[in-house]
Amino acid sequence: MLFPHLRGVFVEQVVQDGDGVVIQARTAARQTRCTACNTWSERVHSRYRRRLRDALTACRPVVIELLVRRFHCDNSDCERVIFTEQVEGLTSRHAQRTPPLRAMLEAIGLALAGRAGARLATQIGARAGRSSLLRLIRALPEPEVGTVPVLGVDDFAFRRGHTYGTILIDMATHRPIDLHDGRDSAPLQAWLRAHPGVEVVCRDRSSSYADAVRVAAPDAIQVADRFHLWQNLIAAVEACLMRHRNAFDEPLFTPDQPAEHEPPAVEEPDEAAEDEPLGRVALRYRANHQTVHKLLAEGHSLRAIARHLGWSRHNVRKLARAERWKDLVVEQRPRGSKLDDFKLYLHVEWDAGRINATDLCQEIRAMGYQGSYAILAAYLRQYRPGELRKPGPIKTVAPPSIREVTGWFTRHPDRLSEADRLQLKTLLTRCPPLEEVHELVKSFATMMSEREGHRLPEWIDVVLASDHPSLRRFARGLRKDFDAVTAGLTLPHSSGAVEGNVNRLKMIKRKLYGRANLDLLRKLVLLNH
Repeated sequence: MLFPHLRGVFVEQVVQDGDGVVIQARTAARQTRCTACNTWSERVHSRYRRRLRDALTACRPVVIELLVRRFHCDNSDCERVIFTEQVEGLTSRHAQRTPPLRAMLEAIGLALAGRAGARLATQIGARAGRSSLLRLIRALPEPEVGTVPVLGVDDFAFRRGHTYGTILIDMATHRPIDLHDGRDSAPLQAWLRAHPGVEVVCRDRSSSYADAVRVAAPDAIQVADRFHLWQNLIAAVEACLMRHRNAFDEPLFTPDQPAEHEPPAVEEPDEAAEDEPLGRVALRYRANHQTVHKLLAEGHSLRAIARHLGWSRHNVRKLARAERWKDLVVEQRPRGSKLDDFKLYLHVEWDAGRINATDLCQEIRAMGYQGSYAILAAYLRQYRPGELRKPGPIKTVAPPSIREVTGWFTRHPDRLSEADRLQLKTLLTRCPPLEEVHELVKSFATMMSEREGHRLPEWIDVVLASDHPSLRRFARGLRKDFDAVTAGLTLPHSSGAVEGNVNRLKMIKRKLYGRANLDLLRKLVLLNH
């Protein structure tokens, strides 16, 4: 039960050797077959001991010392005169590991590849080098492909922007079945000819894949992936919004951020109040505290106030919880400055009209000043006319970016917040041409989600008659690949499984530090599923 692979041998002794276990055994059969001609033989030539590393037992490494025999081959026509007996399920030619240990190391290699797999194998006592693990992976047989009625095709990057490959997926099982070097049509054509029976091909908008399927599998239905169609539409919408960028150069207001809202007036501090903190920090805290509490009194939420003012919610929450603005001002003890010993001299020179900071810095350095020029310049800046900072009005929301507006146009309406919906409505009111873009995007989204591919010709005609160059380019591209796009908007097939396998392939590449050759990457992708 514990050692089924030792069924064909006699175990003579089990001894402890340090932290490991040594099993001494000998073969049990009286005769064996020649490994070359399969002829039975009983004539023993000699004996020797083989040491085989076995899988761990009770977290201890196991070594099997097996006494094996060499036999004479009785077949005079056999080229092998002497051969060594092999125990089924335990030994093979030149092997130094038992099948259980080999299977364990193969699983570790498939999961972690070279260096990481070698570290794990060493930790569990099944020591193996990274090169040994990679050799085990390369020696594994590839799974049978069989007939693939629905095939998924996509490209992936060996090195982004430089070299690419092609991955093929069986859409019925969602398993990768092949990897090719390059993303041109020739390898895909060869594969399709070698594996007839493909009825549907799910692909992206690549023309090379379309040409390969058209040549090698003309009866197969090509299905353009809806994900890539939507991606192409998003790019067209983004280019369209760039033409109307001036429509949202100014902020768009949400219900929590009304356009007609004026910043509240900030009361000047009462200079006669001796107990109130003074200074720029105190003045800023007072103004911010009044602003937040005024907006709270108007019924705005903390989130809306933070978005409106451009502050973090943590700061808004701190201001809202403080009953008095003075509670926010931490009493700070005055700290000494390197300029303290030279301030009297600086004030005398300043009053005499000498306000050049560079000259004053050279003079006080000659008198022993060890600070920097920046400290002196910052101190003198407060005495220059017009340099004092005054509290300005509260911040307004920054104009939305192209990316944000594109998201408003292309996301499902149920996933838009109330603020986003109002900003979108404001934008469409400001720029009527974008109203048409919004309607076209909604129409295409409905056509894609409801599988209404029969509406595609009408939609293309409307877009081509519009005044949006980027959308017209998108529509002309759909017309060039019309059959595949119509199938993608009608049939239930999708390339989601292909994209998922491409992401898994990227993870395997990162695990291999991007240095795996195609043969090793191929094994890991096809077998590690």
